Amino acid sequence: MDATPAASPAPTQTRTPVTVTITGAGGQIGYALLFRIAAGDMLGPDQPIRLRLLEIPQGMRAAEGAALELQDCAFPLLRDVEVTDDAAVAFAGANRALLVGSRPRAAGMERSDLLAANAGIFAPQGAAIAANAAADVRVLTVGNPANTNALIAAAAADGIPSERFSALTRLDHDRAVGQLSAALDVGPAALQGVTIWGNHSATQFPDVAHATVDGAPVLAALAEKLGGADAATTWLDDVFIPRVARRGAEIIEVRGSSSVASAANAAIAHVRDEALGTGPGWTSAALVSRGEYGVPEGIVCSFPVTSDGSGYRVVEGLHLDERAQARLQASVAELVAEREAVRELTGA
Repeated sequence: MDATPAASPAPTQTRTPVTVTITGAGGQIGYALLFRIAAGDMLGPDQPIRLRLLEIPQGMRAAEGAALELQDCAFPLLRDVEVTDDAAVAFAGANRALLVGSRPRAAGMERSDLLAANAGIFAPQGAAIAANAAADVRVLTVGNPANTNALIAAAAADGIPSERFSALTRLDHDRAVGQLSAALDVGPAALQGVTIWGNHSATQFPDVAHATVDGAPVLAALAEKLGGADAATTWLDDVFIPRVARRGAEIIEVRGSSSVASAANAAIAHVRDEALGTGPGWTSAALVSRGEYGVPEGIVCSFPVTSDGSGYRVVEGLHLDERAQARLQASVAELVAEREAVRELTGA
């Protein structure tokens, strides 16, 4: 007779469920997010989840199909799923909101047109969050242009502290770590202290000046690997920085469509570290500036950040040399121009 013992029953979940709202939930990134969130990858293996999926009418069938699959997975943490095209319903009681759906840039569309189109999406969503979400709501903007879309949503969310809003630059951070990992032939866990400064755009600055590999300075490790400090600087300027900044375009060229799984993974990691803590190191996230590092107050800029589980805070006191300052200011100038364009187009 087979004496294999029966599997132990899953532990009873006693924590209050967290309501997570995902916009654009019928799209590819939304689809990649749903099952990992329901499995506990984002908020932990003992945190029950309620999912609210917001879609435009044309995307409802795709979101409804995803909801059927979620039910078929019988995730122990998933309490229920609701699909709607009504923002008030979707954000009702939301503790976490991931704003994934956005207007993509079409052929011939000027950047000002893109900003105006997304203002028409993210301003109403920000207002709906303010009117309907839970008092502790935190909002991550994934849809591009992510920094300025987060700014639009935060400006429209009257009464919600602006520090509750952030934009996704964790994907850029992870891309930078991946490139360094390959160049130095080490695992990603060996790397600490990488920073993405500025906008989630081609102007971003992936910075390794404070990064370490197995506790040693990355700059020294690159110099040893590549044949000297000058060779390391050349590689950083000519290969590393542009490749990280333009990785999304590279992926579109290779696979024929934009990043999906990696974007979803970065969004999950962003929320997980914000909610559960970053530990001893830091990561990168775009937050509403309070003037840190000379960045104008009010724009949503990527910084090095830590969290103790109560929200991200900017790591202050890092030295930026003239080269780093110039790169940061170029990206900040783009963010300021986007803010002014949105004000002009929408009156916000």
